[in-house]
Amino acid sequence: MSRNVVETYDTWGANGNGTFAYDSKVATDLPYVKSVTKQNQKVSYHHNVAIESHHFGHGHPMKPWRLTLTNNLVDAYGLAQYMDTYVTRSATFDEIKEFHREDYLEFLQRVTPAKQDKFLNEISRFNIGEDCPIFDGMWDYSSLYAGASLDAARKLVNGQSDIAINWSGGLHHAKRSEASGFCYVNDIVLAILQLLRIHPRVLYIDIDVHHGDGVEQAFYSTERVMTLSFHKYDKDNFFPCTGNYDEIGVGAGKHHSLNVPLKDGIEDLQYTTLFKEIVERVMLTYKPSVVVLQCGADSLGCDRLGCFNLNIKAHGQCVQIVKDFGLPTLVLGGGGYTPRNVSRLWAYETSVCVGAEVTNELPPHTNFKEYFSPDYTLHPPLSREARYENKNTRRTLDLVKTKIFEQLRYINGAPSVQMQEIPPDIGGIQEEVEQRIAEEEALKEKSRRKAEKASGRVGESY
Repeated sequence: MSRNVVETYDTWGANGNGTFAYDSKVATDLPYVKSVTKQNQKVSYHHNVAIESHHFGHGHPMKPWRLTLTNNLVDAYGLAQYMDTYVTRSATFDEIKEFHREDYLEFLQRVTPAKQDKFLNEISRFNIGEDCPIFDGMWDYSSLYAGASLDAARKLVNGQSDIAINWSGGLHHAKRSEASGFCYVNDIVLAILQLLRIHPRVLYIDIDVHHGDGVEQAFYSTERVMTLSFHKYDKDNFFPCTGNYDEIGVGAGKHHSLNVPLKDGIEDLQYTTLFKEIVERVMLTYKPSVVVLQCGADSLGCDRLGCFNLNIKAHGQCVQIVKDFGLPTLVLGGGGYTPRNVSRLWAYETSVCVGAEVTNELPPHTNFKEYFSPDYTLHPPLSREARYENKNTRRTLDLVKTKIFEQLRYINGAPSVQMQEIPPDIGGIQEEVEQRIAEEEALKEKSRRKAEKASGRVGESY
């Protein structure tokens, strides 16, 4: 995508305005919102257009210009009139080191494609490679999406927003001192640390097709954050090869890491029913005071790296289910590697957040409309195209639900939290927990290699 494409529009504050709204005449001339449900929840939208011009390299699945398409759809539908929009700044080094190690961040700041030969030891140590390549502006890109999530979290903390949206965030794989799965900085962990300053309990929900391993690991030893991840699980052949039932947390955090491992091809009704039943039980048991919802779009059907059969409305229904609890909610992006469908989804979920019902037909003035051919609709039949065999049976899904409910039985009411206590994860996970996780991963890797040798095949990440 050429540079001029991502700079074509100027609606998100490139002219220096931090917020904007349509006047009454323009609003009435936008017939693409069919109805708006009156709600008391204040919604904010956080973005910086500068993030869209970054490029991971030719052939890489991660395309930051998917945000260009998303913002254009949000703009074309006129959804900005129902929310406050903010142009966000980059996160500072000091803000990012609240979680990440300084030596890792210094490496991200200094390394460039032209200088990478001088950093061979660090490249290996910090897990830089094909999935997480070195590209021009890598630090700027990472600090921009982290800054947007921090801004959104702070709006929730100070009561300016009830629902805060950052589609550039949700990069859930990054670890304290290494990149992973296209993620360099874990903006979710940074945002949760902000929320923990005033909220006693944070519920993190992840509906990306990949396990939210980086967030889970960061809060593995604290009861103040419960992580709940719905994802495809295959311990040998699907990245990150984690997220089974037995990953439940340690120490004070035991039973506060919940995983919903799924198989290929899950469909709308199966997914939304399971999601609703589990989330309702978690809310009732854990009683969080704020929610962080990661809305990875790679769980849609037809995703380049995904393997589910979900349609956009089903994915959006999960957002609606969480919204209906009425808790302060941080809504983030994540994975998603078919840009036209990523943008459709996040525009639709923006409409869900503001309570607007929008037309299926895309507005005729939508920029880059050619990307949405041949149907030019918001809801193409993704579950019928490139369909995966559904390997999830009622029995396997009931087992998943039972496993989750068994974990929740160990939580007798909401945990008692002294608010003056700072969780031990404020500067990264505890060293002993980090070491234990490393040892467990080494054992899993040893078992995997042994199984590969016996079967004569090699596992793949995707």
